[in-house]
Amino acid sequence: MLFNSYEFIFFFLPITFFIYFYLNKKRLTEASKGFLVFASLFFYSWWDIAYLPLILVSMLFNYTVGRELSQHTQKRRAYSSKTLLGMGIIFNLGLLGYFKYSDFFIMNINKAFDGHISLLNLALPLAISFYTFQQIAYLVDSYRNETKEYDFLNYAVFVTFFPQLIAGPIVHHAEMMPQFAQLKNKVKNYYNIALGLFIFSMGLFKKVVIADTFAIWATKGFDAATELNMLEAWATSLSYTFQLYFDFSGYTDMAIGIALLFNIKLPMNFFSPYKATSIQDFWRRWHITLSRFLKDYLYIPLGGNRRGEIRTYTNLFTTFLLGGIWHGAGWTFVLWGALHGFALVIHRIWQKLGFKMNVVIAWFITFNFINITWVFFRAVNFESAVKVLKGMFMGPLIIPSSMINYFESLKEFGFKMGHWSKLYQHETYMGLWFIAAFVVILLFSNSMQWKNKFKPNFFYMGLTILFFLSIFLLHRKSEFIYFNF
Repeated sequence: MLFNSYEFIFFFLPITFFIYFYLNKKRLTEASKGFLVFASLFFYSWWDIAYLPLILVSMLFNYTVGRELSQHTQKRRAYSSKTLLGMGIIFNLGLLGYFKYSDFFIMNINKAFDGHISLLNLALPLAISFYTFQQIAYLVDSYRNETKEYDFLNYAVFVTFFPQLIAGPIVHHAEMMPQFAQLKNKVKNYYNIALGLFIFSMGLFKKVVIADTFAIWATKGFDAATELNMLEAWATSLSYTFQLYFDFSGYTDMAIGIALLFNIKLPMNFFSPYKATSIQDFWRRWHITLSRFLKDYLYIPLGGNRRGEIRTYTNLFTTFLLGGIWHGAGWTFVLWGALHGFALVIHRIWQKLGFKMNVVIAWFITFNFINITWVFFRAVNFESAVKVLKGMFMGPLIIPSSMINYFESLKEFGFKMGHWSKLYQHETYMGLWFIAAFVVILLFSNSMQWKNKFKPNFFYMGLTILFFLSIFLLHRKSEFIYFNF
């Protein structure tokens, strides 16, 4: 079920909201939690009920291991806590690896050894990457004695809470369960309802109006065109850069807004990442909860920056290489992760040497690095990525005929005059969309800043209604990009 669908907005969400608070009003606390778990699993099963047993088995296993880890110091055991934690992590990574990477592994074995092993052709279970990481974090937190709630129903609420189940934010047990336990959160809060609807409607607008518009142009360039001139290639890459941002940040806004309806505050996941002036700054702003997970459960356990500069560089590179692999089973994702890891190493060396750079130049370099590396993130294979990159840097530059009076002297240098694009020839307002997108990402406050200054007055309610008008575009509904990861 999509957040940007009629069935979710007009049926599932309001029914779940009213039944949940009705049960709480009748002081049926356990029943309200049980209903929320049931509703969340129904939401999950809407995609494909065949994978419902998978998430149930995963939850039961991790709950059992987490409980054992938390009680390990209280009882004498024949095995160590590290062994138990290792078994739990291996199980989760094995489950993720089997469904997400089996065919990728088989294809590469066949290619390397001229083999003929049949592919498994497994469909990727929805949200497996997110709930796997979330439960690994739970196991590690239990090992560190940082979890205190060991009731299975509460654990099921933590894992399946439908606003963040499918694509995050990736949350910690300790930041969620106290909120569900607070009595004040069991009654309707009209300020949170107003704020939640405002944030949800903003995310809906980002998705169905902005992201889905850029998606059309990105698809044309990456998937439909066989070759691209320079302007077409840059239009293609920028279209995906903006599509991805408004799609994923829109989803996160919608998740945060829905959770607020239930008086639950999810952590911030985006903070104007395209304003970043370094690659480190970008990862402090983009998919913040994933960056937090990679830092706390991978980079620091590898040694972080405590074992010398060479080891720090290795840990940085390894962390982002594995982060790239987490995003998808393909060599394009491996290269994307490696490029970001390498960029972070270069940035750290740059800082170590004490170099400074003009802010505008730093932003320009950072944004273009992000834009260029997103090409590998989007392309279905290296051939597709090379097609776009070749067009961006070696494709012919065609000057629009309408500008011939201003650039006629360029003919001497081999530049062509004519219609700048056959691929996008009917996209009259494409340039204005790019300008508007840059204005929004660079000059406007982000949704979390709007959230912090929200007041339930006519201005914000008017914006909510304005954003909600995007509901009329739901006939072209599409999945969120991060559902694929």
